Amino acid sequence: MNSGLVIIPTYNEIENITLIVEAVLALPETFHVLIVDDNSPDGTAEAIEKMQQKYAGKLFLEKRAGKEGLGTAYVHGFKWALERDYEYIFEMDADFSHNPEDLVRLLQVSKTQNAMTIGSRYVTGVNVVNWPLNRVLLSYGASVYVRFITGMKIKDTTAGFVCFPRYVLEGIDLDRIRFVGYAFQIEMKYRAFVEKFPIAEVPIIFTDRTRGESKMSKGIIKEAIFGVVNLRIKKLLNTL
Repeated sequence: MNSGLVIIPTYNEIENITLIVEAVLALPETFHVLIVDDNSPDGTAEAIEKMQQKYAGKLFLEKRAGKEGLGTAYVHGFKWALERDYEYIFEMDADFSHNPEDLVRLLQVSKTQNAMTIGSRYVTGVNVVNWPLNRVLLSYGASVYVRFITGMKIKDTTAGFVCFPRYVLEGIDLDRIRFVGYAFQIEMKYRAFVEKFPIAEVPIIFTDRTRGESKMSKGIIKEAIFGVVNLRIKKLLNTL
């Protein structure tokens, strides 16, 4: 089995994409990278296609017709990975807010504890760099809110830096995933929690992007706020 696949969804990440791919593939631990690109008009996919000549068999690209959302990009990537022999499947942003070197730590904990591991901003306090106070309060408050509604003990419920052992993704019905924005991150953790899969949090330092534009929007925040209640109701009605 191949050890790990890092899935990176992209939309207009030309300023970051070659740098992040090179950083991941330069790690001492062997990782493969799958880029799921939503038809970026800035040439992100074309940059990856050029890199594939250098990293044949390690760098893969899935091009989608349009901007379909973070959640559907990851589900697309998960299914791609499960059709192949990857034992550990990772979520990671393209903008260096997640340090590629922390992939090794997530993998080690996942192997040791046979657990889904989360790169957590809040398990040892608040480890966020370059965020304004209102963004920190929004993110931290969202995690408190999610824990209150769902009963999960996870400190960073909206984290987007995650390692899934293969068996966890095989145990989640990916066709039932409904959320496409950052609520998707909550939904994946909640479904793993409901299935009683072991979940571990690994402390990381999250650094806000310095290149490119954030994809955060009011619609994404609204989906997360009301989506959590929807998940809890579905669980109570046994329709999750």
